[in-house]
Amino acid sequence: MSKNFQNLVMQTTKPFAVGALLAISLSCEAQADTSAQLPLQPYKATYTAYKWGDDVGEANIELTELGNQQYSMIYTSKVSKFFLSDERSEHSIFFVDDNTVVPSEYYYNRSGTGPDKELKVTFSQQGEGKISVDNGDTFKWNGEFDNQIYRIDLAKQLAKGETSLDYDFVNYRGQLRHYGVQVIDEEVLSLPYGKIEAVKVKLIRDSKKRETFAWFAPSLNYTLVRLQQFKEGDEQGDIKLKSFQIQ
Repeated sequence: MSKNFQNLVMQTTKPFAVGALLAISLSCEAQADTSAQLPLQPYKATYTAYKWGDDVGEANIELTELGNQQYSMIYTSKVSKFFLSDERSEHSIFFVDDNTVVPSEYYYNRSGTGPDKELKVTFSQQGEGKISVDNGDTFKWNGEFDNQIYRIDLAKQLAKGETSLDYDFVNYRGQLRHYGVQVIDEEVLSLPYGKIEAVKVKLIRDSKKRETFAWFAPSLNYTLVRLQQFKEGDEQGDIKLKSFQIQ
């Protein structure tokens, strides 16, 4: 799987944080709402990663059904710029119970320039519920999700017309976090995939240092089609959909 991403020296040589964009920037989970059906059509999406307009690598998201209402979502990325590189992956195993996403296991792995990192998070619904992180931390489970399966609930909420959402989750560092998501626009994007209509959202954090924007396409079950992040005004990266296949 993949590992912890650091900010790497010098702005002119800082690599595109494609892994951080999905693993950090939009790392949040929604509180479950059973009033709409979850769009759980298995798919594989491939993205081109850009830094300052340059193609610096690729990212992939794949959702598969394992059977008995159990699913797998895998994210991978591999990017490089100048002498810097970053490879990472996230793997979520989860269930769908009464139209609600229930996390089970989450794996994170990162390698490349800077420190490597691995992480495993286990969600137990037994008793009062518990979240166990392999660094030794444990938390009472209060409906938090892992670092990436929020996209499934977010798709459902956007399809319902929701414009302001709150998310609780365990991030790729094994920490409890809370973010918000605000719909700000509807746009027609020109992507490597082609032109497509998308809903644009902004991630709301306590910290004002980072700005993250994401676009979700209604015609693709509100799949993520673009993700762009800035830190203190400097673009960290831009991920754009290249291909999309129903599995």
